[in-house]
Amino acid sequence: MGRVVVEVMPKPEILDPQGKAVVGALPRLGFTQFTSVRQGKRFELEVEGDVTPEVLAAAREAGEKVLSNPVIEDVVLVAELTAELGGESA
Repeated sequence: MGRVVVEVMPKPEILDPQGKAVVGALPRLGFTQFTSVRQGKRFELEVEGDVTPEVLAAAREAGEKVLSNPVIEDVVLVAELTAELGGESA
């Protein structure tokens, strides 16, 4: 079984009120090194078998057509889920 991660973010020109709220709270909590926050969405898709280029292409298409609102969001990442991307280690 393989897993694919699809990440979606608001387009740069779209206001991100959740990100603004978080960036305002960070300094009050002692995190002064961050100057900007954008909040997005992450989807993890499971597939039977290995993650192939065809599976990644289908995941990108699903991201662009179903998982995101293309008017205000961009699909910014489509990749096999690995430990580096926050997946469980084998």
